[in-house]
Amino acid sequence: MPHPLTQLQVRTVRKPARAPVHEITADVCIVGAGVAGTSAAIESAKLGRDVVLVDSLPVLGGQMVNSLIGLFCGVFGNAPDYRQLTHGIFDEIFADLGPTGDLHFNRGHTMTVQYDEVVLGRWIEERIRKLGIRVVLGAVIQQVEVYDGRVESVSFASRYGNLSVRATGFVDSTGDAALAWEAGLPCRIPERTIYGSQQIILEHLDETHKPEATELAARVDEKAAEYGLMRHDGLAFFFPGRNTAVMNMTHIEAPLDPVEASDAQLEGKAQADRVVRFLRTEYPKAFGEAKVRAYGFPGRRQTRWLAASHQLTLDEVRTGHRFDDSVARTAWPIELHDRPEGYVWELFEAEHVHYVPLRSMLPPDVHNLVAAGRCVDGDAAALSSIRVMGPCAAMGAGAAHALDLAGKESVHDVRPGDLHDRLAANLD
Repeated sequence: MPHPLTQLQVRTVRKPARAPVHEITADVCIVGAGVAGTSAAIESAKLGRDVVLVDSLPVLGGQMVNSLIGLFCGVFGNAPDYRQLTHGIFDEIFADLGPTGDLHFNRGHTMTVQYDEVVLGRWIEERIRKLGIRVVLGAVIQQVEVYDGRVESVSFASRYGNLSVRATGFVDSTGDAALAWEAGLPCRIPERTIYGSQQIILEHLDETHKPEATELAARVDEKAAEYGLMRHDGLAFFFPGRNTAVMNMTHIEAPLDPVEASDAQLEGKAQADRVVRFLRTEYPKAFGEAKVRAYGFPGRRQTRWLAASHQLTLDEVRTGHRFDDSVARTAWPIELHDRPEGYVWELFEAEHVHYVPLRSMLPPDVHNLVAAGRCVDGDAAALSSIRVMGPCAAMGAGAAHALDLAGKESVHDVRPGDLHDRLAANLD
């Protein structure tokens, strides 16, 4: 007797001449689901807002998860106190992932936090689901409708059909200011390449023989030409007790041209393979059996960003200038990767803190759009010190509260005192 599944019927279909557009209405639409966008979405949902979170990747987490960065930077201040400068989403992550052994706190000049990217990715997905945030993945911006100084809707294309999102407020946390760019707003680009990185996770290592960071950097500098390495320094972040490490030893271009960007992605993996050959040969005790467990998506540091009402300057970073509308703070160094062979690394003293103002997140002529993350406005050097995950998450929370306070009015009219009262944990 035939099994019932063999009786499954199929239909022949054809795309309609006018395919329907899926339409969504929400209080807040957040484009970009990295640390800034995730923070903005979680904070907006906690404020009782109806939130839609859209990303061009088929998964949540942005570079934080999918570029295999593996390291929270800029969350804590400098030694000896290591004050926690950003709370919110990090308090939740530390509370949930710390007891399971999926975090490791590294103390040096500042404190960084290693994490298991698989565990973190699932944490984000479950947190977003629990809060009832609607998610649209694999969707890229097609068109932005701006009327009378307000973003009215954003149209997206996906493999499952076109989508239009209409919202009261929008957050551009795309990293490349894609929402602002497609809206026709002025943006900034650097005069020369600021390099990204191709991260890889290596397994089957022997961490008892791992080289010291200074020794590894010196050996790379000495041998780079011999192995065809572009970057003449590098870092290996071993996760204690697991004999795995995240390697940050490449410099890849980060073009905005679609063909060139794809070529850069392939070149990044080729660079990473040369790094592995270097490590196996030069450090056989630690890396002789090394195997690539995963290649991350290309990591992009600074590509295109918003031209906002205020451009954060290097002097404001160095002096720790505090703005009346500050939304985020960090003590992370100047870290400008504008040379293929290396980068600028300028440390700050123990008590130093610098700030990001809301006005560096606001396009001058639009009333309901806030940028968050690495596409906020700063000169190249200033931006290099605030584009790491600590302040990016704080900016996401700041964007959520600015839109909530503005309501249907202008984010430019939000009173700094009201903003400060809500964000005090990330400022004081």
